[in-house]
Amino acid sequence: MSGTLVIIDLLGGVALLLWGVRMVKTGIMRAWGDSLTAFLEQRLSNRLTAFAGGMVATAILGSATAMALIVAGLAGSGAVSASTGLAVLLGADVGSALISALLASGSSSAAASAPILLFVGYATFSIATEFRPRNVGRVLLGLGLMLFALKLVVGATAPLREASLFHEALAAISAEPVLGFLVGAILAWLCHSTLAVVLLISSFVLSGSLDMAGALPFILGLNFGGGLPAITATLDQPAAARRLPLANMACRGVLALAGLASAGPLIGLFAMLPVDDLHAVATVHAAFNIAAAAIFLPLAPLVVKLVSALARDPDQPDDALAAPRYLDRAALATPAIALSNAAMETVRMSELLDRMFTTTLKVLQSRKLEVLKEIGPIDARLGTYLNSVHAYVGELTQGELSKEDARRAFEILLYASNLEHAGDVIKLNLADRIRSKVRQNVEFSDDQNAALASLSDLVAGSLRLVPGAVTSRDVTAAARLAAQKDAFRRLEDQIIGDHLNGEGTGPRVSLRTSALFIDIARDLHRINSHVAAAGYPLIDAAGLLHKTRLRDGVRGG
Repeated sequence: MSGTLVIIDLLGGVALLLWGVRMVKTGIMRAWGDSLTAFLEQRLSNRLTAFAGGMVATAILGSATAMALIVAGLAGSGAVSASTGLAVLLGADVGSALISALLASGSSSAAASAPILLFVGYATFSIATEFRPRNVGRVLLGLGLMLFALKLVVGATAPLREASLFHEALAAISAEPVLGFLVGAILAWLCHSTLAVVLLISSFVLSGSLDMAGALPFILGLNFGGGLPAITATLDQPAAARRLPLANMACRGVLALAGLASAGPLIGLFAMLPVDDLHAVATVHAAFNIAAAAIFLPLAPLVVKLVSALARDPDQPDDALAAPRYLDRAALATPAIALSNAAMETVRMSELLDRMFTTTLKVLQSRKLEVLKEIGPIDARLGTYLNSVHAYVGELTQGELSKEDARRAFEILLYASNLEHAGDVIKLNLADRIRSKVRQNVEFSDDQNAALASLSDLVAGSLRLVPGAVTSRDVTAAARLAAQKDAFRRLEDQIIGDHLNGEGTGPRVSLRTSALFIDIARDLHRINSHVAAAGYPLIDAAGLLHKTRLRDGVRGG
């Protein structure tokens, strides 16, 4: 086989492996992404459980980079501290290395199961009609492609045993440890997968093209470069999110450089390992990540402190809404104070929601889609607030509460839930409509833009009324907030009626433009309804809430 065909087969095998990894990751995240995130969040109480959670979750997910992005998002929303997040990433590195070792060292038996996995995965994906079973098929297909790619890569490197020129080139690189280190790092960065590079190096060692002495710099380099994709992917995120990949990279980098400096003694140590060449590379790769966890897990706070100076936003003040701040557990002994604290955090949720809503409207006006990247982190932070308020009030209600305090606790929980639901509408509906409008180059008429601006002003007005209604418990303030729902409905009915009657829409408005306009108006309606509903419990308790909007003559008998 010519050298060109060998290179083509090798590149095709690596590409197939990476695509298989992506399919597995996509299938698991779509079917069980929320469960996986919840599993991780439940183990963030201390560094040891966080490390174990990161290791198990990444072993399931199959990608340390994907796990790093998940944890970076949690850190950006204030749901996880930096030292605990670093513990998760150290565990993720170990989990990924163990999976890489399992796949790389079991290539012969694993490759035999590839056709079965491909067939079962394709059949499941094709026959299943429900969301989760289809993603099970996607995961099985991905595993089959990964294992088939292992066989393809090993087969592609077999002719290299007779290629003297390749041996000479690889020997020249391995003779310069720094060069081998850089090549390994670049390959891991470009492939976004340490598994693919571990497999390549294993195949070179197995074919005799590379000995363990020459392979060690490559292994150290790939472990260094394996942290680069997460860093580049979080460059546009807040400092709290960027800090974790940098801290993880610092741990891996220090150990990799130390290993490169002491390559001689390490080679002698690895020569004593009771493993053959097939398992040697995978074993060393796993040992590196286990050693990194053992050394830096106890030092996580120190590492984060040192890295924090490199990942900060010097031109921006600290975000006052970064995380809940008034949920003082000591105040739980005094229900009135604790409820006041919970109400204050609910008000801060309305401020977050207002920020989220304003950000979305900016995109509607400016057409700059990159601004929508801010919506996800704000929504995650809103969810963190909701969970914190619910946990705080839930713990309070475990004790003895007066009837009035119990009602107040219920009101606060309802306030918080409604605000979080409004945030979901912004993220999952309104932001997507606006994204579609920009991507499809849809232009609204001046009257349509003015109508949406009027509806948006009403939503903004509702958000301004939330603090007074939540903190004062004034029936008049709550009634004003609830009345926003009726005011919005009247204006919306007028706007939709004018639109459907053709007034102000212009003669050439397409059905797509018309439908998108109405969809955005409906999303604004849902957001306003969730916000305005925060005033209902108080006016209901005062006996001022109508039970139905239907006239007596049209009610069911």
